[in-house]
Amino acid sequence: MKKFSPDYCPLTYATKVVSGKWKLFIISRLVEKPLRYGQIKTVCETISEKMLTSQLKELESDGIISRKIYAEVPPRVEYSLTPFGNDLVNALAPLHAWGIDYMEHKKIPFPEHS
Repeated sequence: MKKFSPDYCPLTYATKVVSGKWKLFIISRLVEKPLRYGQIKTVCETISEKMLTSQLKELESDGIISRKIYAEVPPRVEYSLTPFGNDLVNALAPLHAWGIDYMEHKKIPFPEHS
């Protein structure tokens, strides 16, 4: 019987791309519209600057988000989902719905916009 490493499992690889305490939350905020760094920091209230920068760089490196720099003074940078990032959002939609049901089952408060 041929042996395979878990690294070759598509689900394992996919979860590596979105793993990280803040990645899914950041992605969910970018669904609505592109956001600047400060706007993302505001909605991710307890994230450190170092962690936010790290998570954004990883998402950009994986092709999930794009970073657009505007030639202005001071420079303006916006983050948005790439087409591949939008595909990921669509793939995660059933998991999001399951999460809502599970939170309701466990009686965990759920804010309106999440």
